[in-house]
Amino acid sequence: MADAATRLTALARELLGEALPVRIRAWDGSEAGPPGAPVVVLHHRRALRRLLWKPGELGLARAWVAGELDIEGDLYRALDLMAGLVWDRGGDPKDAVHPVRDPRLRAAARELLRLAGPLPPPAPPAEELRRRTGRLHTRRRDKRAVSHHYDVGNAFYELVLGPSMVYSCAYWERPDATLEEAQRDKLELICRKLGLKEGDRLLDVGCGWGSLALHAARHHGAQVVGVTLSAEQAAYARKRVAEEGLADRIEIRVQDYRDVRDGPYDAVSSIGMAEHVGSVRYREYADDLYALLKDGGRLLNHQIARRPEGDEAAYHVDEFIDAYVFPDGELAPLGRTLSTLEDAGFEARDVEAIREHYGLTLRQWVRNLEAGWERAVRLTTPGRARVWRLYMAASALSFERNRIGVNQILAVRTPEGGRSGMPLRSRSWGSAS
Repeated sequence: MADAATRLTALARELLGEALPVRIRAWDGSEAGPPGAPVVVLHHRRALRRLLWKPGELGLARAWVAGELDIEGDLYRALDLMAGLVWDRGGDPKDAVHPVRDPRLRAAARELLRLAGPLPPPAPPAEELRRRTGRLHTRRRDKRAVSHHYDVGNAFYELVLGPSMVYSCAYWERPDATLEEAQRDKLELICRKLGLKEGDRLLDVGCGWGSLALHAARHHGAQVVGVTLSAEQAAYARKRVAEEGLADRIEIRVQDYRDVRDGPYDAVSSIGMAEHVGSVRYREYADDLYALLKDGGRLLNHQIARRPEGDEAAYHVDEFIDAYVFPDGELAPLGRTLSTLEDAGFEARDVEAIREHYGLTLRQWVRNLEAGWERAVRLTTPGRARVWRLYMAASALSFERNRIGVNQILAVRTPEGGRSGMPLRSRSWGSAS
């Protein structure tokens, strides 16, 4: 009988109608597939059972996180080659499997099932968030979702993000800049777009580890309130604020943005936070931020966007991201975000697309993780470290291939008289003379 890898590649070709674009190394040590291609290593038949039980990205992710599947060679190239198989063919088995009348295909499917071993597969890895209760995007459920993602441990984020501790797309003024320079330039760009000056009140929604708050207070003299749902983030940010002697200028709260009642603010920043809001709450989010601003106040909304769907009702949250990374996170097309902000009363003044910048940022984060791999595993779990490597590498490709983008929207609460306070010259970012 042929070895496992040869059988797998032959059966895959029979069922898919095309050859696999990667090599396969099976649990028996056999290898088959195109020479020179990245190698997908199946350490155990359990990996194949997971893939058959849950076709597409979730089955692949479970096998990857469990350590039953690895990739040798260029991870980005492997994911790129497999994109058509994993992301385009994924879904629930009841949707992905259709009656097959061709006896050859039925025989190939039976052989593949025999090769995988007895179903069902083992339970999902412990890193998968499975039990969720309550209505979507309530305060309680949002707090749990944020905790799942951000309370991995501050030391882990230090390893991945570097000294800047900024967990959003950097702004690369030049391709050979360092990650720290690119993140500093992003923070400065945000402050300039908001037109911050001495004494201005800034509300930073989803303030993370306090990097924007520190930059705005230190370099622009702003009085900053930062809110986050993560207790670990808040503790870290407060420590940084105290160490820099800026406690008189910066307040960090563990608070839902919906509970902030001490406006008006001169400016509001929301950097990489709105993806957690959800479509059912987005108008409420826009209304709340509008109400917190004074007349002429500015909002900088920095948000990942997806491409529009032909049938928007068919949009579903990415299974891997939802189960392992950002529970309940949702992406919206740019046009919908702009329309919702306008419906809330904002005047949109500038949109800057920085999609390519996120590919550069994510690749640097992956390099940081790989360089500190052993420590990352000690700080979390092997499975959690594997989640982050897969998530960031796949996300880099998604930005580079224009599957998703990221945009900075500058909007103003323009008063009825029409005086926005914006300069005549586009992108000067200061105040009108």
